[in-house]
Parts: sequence; structure tokens; C-alpha cells
Amino acid sequence: MRRVSRITVAGAATASLALALSACGGTSTSASSETDSDKGLAIAYDVGGKGDQSFNDAAFAGLERAKKEFGYETDDVEPTDGETDADKEQRLASLAKQGYNPVIGVGFAYAPAVEEVAAKYPDTTFGIVDDSQIQADNVADLVFSEEEASYLAGVAAAKSTKTDTVGFVGGVDIPLIHKFQAGFEQGVKDTDPKVEVLSQYLTQTAEEGGFSSPDKGKSAAEGQIEKKADVVYAAAGLSGQGVIEAAAANKVWAIGVDSDQYEQEALAAYKESILTSATKDVAKAVYSLAKSVEDGKPETGIVRGDLKSGEVGLADSNPEFAGDAALQEAIETAKEKIISGEIKVRTS
Repeated sequence: MRRVSRITVAGAATASLALALSACGGTSTSASSETDSDKGLAIAYDVGGKGDQSFNDAAFAGLERAKKEFGYETDDVEPTDGETDADKEQRLASLAKQGYNPVIGVGFAYAPAVEEVAAKYPDTTFGIVDDSQIQADNVADLVFSEEEASYLAGVAAAKSTKTDTVGFVGGVDIPLIHKFQAGFEQGVKDTDPKVEVLSQYLTQTAEEGGFSSPDKGKSAAEGQIEKKADVVYAAAGLSGQGVIEAAAANKVWAIGVDSDQYEQEALAAYKESILTSATKDVAKAVYSLAKSVEDGKPETGIVRGDLKSGEVGLADSNPEFAGDAALQEAIETAKEKIISGEIKVRTS
């Protein structure tokens, strides 16, 4: 199939962009003209990399689907420890220069790099997952209403606890993860006000390993379980594996995140302790952007997935969860109220 590159930008925006870049010693066209062939989708992973059984692996699933369907060359690149924004810029620029299109940065940490590199390669479509601040004609901000899925996770936790104590473990204390916490806590309290929610963040920054340290997740979950939490929800990337391991060891429930973690092969030993997962369809978002480029109509601007679109929700792979009629009724009722606007889910 012949692929169609995106050639955009009109009027004053183009003129001002070209002027700004020429003042720095180059032009937007000079960068893009150096690209080799027109290849397919490329993704650059967030901290934790491929194998996190969560966020990054979902992005890879989207890449694999695009590769299979469109039969083109793809690439996926791991992060490095202690990398800077300049390192991310170099990684994205290298992919664009090689001719990959689209190029997606997986995670909000790529925002400065995507904004910088997109200006230099206007004929390449860029995507960034979990950031909505970039306003450029060739950038798609792939974002999700995580708070809505987390609200449903809160309903599930409140309905499943026998100790009236549940836990939330966040990887890094940042606004994105605050959305998970806020939705979860609201879902718990709206369902049963007497249930206590224990909340903890692993680190203040991603560089400290909040998204990539299963040992930190395990320790935090064990602390909450000692305080009688019998359902623990983790929004912590790779660190969430430690939370799930702790839940299994102590015979309490874990709620996974992003991907359906009950179905993850690496977590098979603990699957009977995974009640459900608050999912967001990163795989679909990645694939859809690739398809839009393939079709010659690239997505740009904010592209949001929510309960209404079906791109966030709760996984029902665990038969015990799926077979609990009262629990499913409570979750479905909450879902309908969120979609209708009757329930406004907080983001902080």
C-alpha cells in the first residue's frame, strides 16, 4: 500500500514557524527533507519500558496491530536511565529522520521533546500519550479520562472490601496520577461512605523510580495491608507488579491499571488475586493514529478516550468479578450516570 505523508500548515503559522527556525540556523523544510523512506509507526517508550505489563506494553500492542494490518516497517525504542529532554528529542528526531510516520512518545515526559521535534519535521505526524498541552498542526495529544475508570474501580473496591479499608498506590505524585486517586476515592465514598481509603505515592519524581520499582510498590502495598486494606488499587506502571504480588501473598484483592492485568502472562502466578483492572485503551489510540496517517487523514489536536467512547473502563476477565451480579449492577449504574453527566468525576 502506498502511504500518504501529512503535508500541512497554513498561512501565518507556517511563516512564523519557518522564521523562528531559520533564526536558529535551520528551517523546517531542511530537517524534513533529510528523511529517508516513508516507513510506518514508531514509538518511544516511557520509563519502565517494554515489559511493564501495563502502559508501555499496551502501546506496543497497538504498534503490533498496525504492523500486521498495514504490512510496513515499525520501530520501538527503549528509554535510558537518567535521560534528559535532549535525549528524548534526539530519539524522536532520529525516528522522524529515518522516515517513520507517525512517531509517538509514550508518556507525558515526552511533551517538551515532541513539541521541539514536531516543529522541525512538519511532514511527520507525532503523537504523545497522556499530555494535552501541545498545540501544533502535526501533533495528536492522545489523552484519556482515567478518573472515570478509576471511579468504577472505586465502586468495585467498596463493594468487595470486607474490612471497610481499601488502598491506593500511586507511582509518582503528579497531576496525571492525581486523576486516578481522585476518581478512585470518589467512587469508593459515593458507594459506601464508611469505607476508608489509604493513599500513598511511591516517589515525588519519575527519576526516583516511582513507575519502575516493583519493590517500592510491594512495600507500599504491604504497609496498607497491615492496616487492614483488603483491596489495593495501583496506578504505578511497572511498580504495580509489586502491589499485585503483595496482594497475592496476603490473599487480598489487587486492582490493576491501564492493561487487563489478569490476562498478562508475566502476572499469571498472581492472577487469581487481580479482581479487575481500570483500563485505558492505549493500544487503540496508538493504532488509530497510525491508521489515520495511513488513510491520509492524520488525527491532530486533543484525541480523548473516555467511558462514552469505550476507551476507558473495567476489565472483566476474572470470572469471580464478572459473575458477581450485584457488583456488576453497581458498576453499570455508575457508568451510566457518568456518561449521562449525572455523576461528575473529580480529577484532583
